[in-house]
Amino acid sequence: MKRRDLMLAAVATTLATGALLSPAVAQDKKWNIGFSQATTIEPWRAQFNKDIIAEAEKYPDVNLIITDGEDKTEKQVADVENLIRQEVDALLISPKESAGLTGVVQQAIDAGIPVFVLDRNVDTDQYTQFVGGDNKLIGRAAGEYAVELLGGPGKAEGNVVEIWGGLGTQPAHDRSEGFHEFTDKEPGIKNLLDQQSGDWKQDQAYNIMATALRNNEDIDLVYGHNDPMAYGAYLAAKDAGREKDIKFIGIDALPAEGVTWVKNGELTATFLYATPGAEGLRQAIKFLNGEKVEKTITLPTEKITKENADAVLKEKGL
Repeated sequence: MKRRDLMLAAVATTLATGALLSPAVAQDKKWNIGFSQATTIEPWRAQFNKDIIAEAEKYPDVNLIITDGEDKTEKQVADVENLIRQEVDALLISPKESAGLTGVVQQAIDAGIPVFVLDRNVDTDQYTQFVGGDNKLIGRAAGEYAVELLGGPGKAEGNVVEIWGGLGTQPAHDRSEGFHEFTDKEPGIKNLLDQQSGDWKQDQAYNIMATALRNNEDIDLVYGHNDPMAYGAYLAAKDAGREKDIKFIGIDALPAEGVTWVKNGELTATFLYATPGAEGLRQAIKFLNGEKVEKTITLPTEKITKENADAVLKEKGL
C-alpha cells in the first residue's frame, strides 16, 4: 500500500479523540479509517463515538479520523468529500439522512473506498456492509408491548401519542411501521397525532407533548422514537400534573438515560438500540485484513422494564 500524506488526518484524529498524535505517528499507521458521524449533540450519538474510539484504541495499527456533521446534511457531505480526498483505506458513515448522503457515499464507492454504513442506510446497495439494529423489529417489539399495556390483543383500548424522529430518516419510518403492525390491529387504539417530528430531541418532544396535552383530555400512552423524546414527553406531562395517567415507551436504552429513567419509574419501558460503532470498526479492519464480511450485520435488541432495569445497570457497572 502506498504511503500518503496524512498530516490532516492526524490533526482530525487529535481533534476527535483528544489524543496527542503527531504526523509522524500517523504515517506509521497501517490503516487510515475515516468515520463520518451525523452529529454529536444527541446522547446516543455521543455514546456511539465513545464506543468506536474505545474500540480503535485496541488496534495500534489503526488511525481513526472522526468528523462531526453537526446535524447538517451539507456539512456531512463536505466531511465525506474531505475523507475521500485523503484517500482513507475505509469509510464508516452514519448518515443524518438517507437521500442526502447517498450521492457522496457513491462517490466514495466509485473511488474504490470500501464503505461501511452504520445505523441509518443510504439509497444504494453497493456499500461493503451495513451494521445496525433492526428498527422495524424494535418498532414491532414496542408495538406489541403497547398493546399489552393497553389491555392485550383484541381488547386493547387507549389514546396514543407517537413522537417521530426525523421524518427524513429511515429509522423513524421503520420504528413507526413496526409499531403500527401491532397497534393498527386494535380498533380500540386511537392515534392522536399524524407524523409529529421531534427530530430525536427532548426539547422538541416536550413541546409536541405539551400541545397534545392541551388538546386532548385523555392520553394513555406515548411512544417516542428514542428515549430523550419519550422523556421530554414525560416531563411535559409531569408539568401538567398528568404523568401518572400515561405510559411512556422509548428506544435506545443508554444506561445513564433510558435504563435509569425506567428504573426511576419515569419511562415504562425502553428497547435496546445498540450503537454500531465498535462492531463497524471491527468489521472494517477484518475486511482490510483480507477477511470476508457479511453484507448486513443486525445488532440484537432487548426490552427493559422496571423488572430488569436494575440488573442491566449492574451489568454496566452503574
